Amino acid sequence: MPKKCLKQFKSNNIRVEFDDRNEKVGYKIREWEVKKVPFMVICGEKERSAGNISVRQHKKGDLGALSLSEFLSKIKDEIKNKL
Repeated sequence: MPKKCLKQFKSNNIRVEFDDRNEKVGYKIREWEVKKVPFMVICGEKERSAGNISVRQHKKGDLGALSLSEFLSKIKDEIKNKL
């Protein structure tokens, strides 16, 4: 699932970084929040079994579970509106 997500983001010209370090999820979330990353996509075991991704937005927190296509359309709209 993470590789599929990466491929989808890159094919849609969306910058993405993959954090596959052997750290706890909470630690990674805190670290990326400090770096002020606008969105975090979590593709853990729970998300894989449900076929969704969990999305967190900087300063707003958890946005819940979305399908990859829903999130991609949301991001594309946001990018379009910023330009």
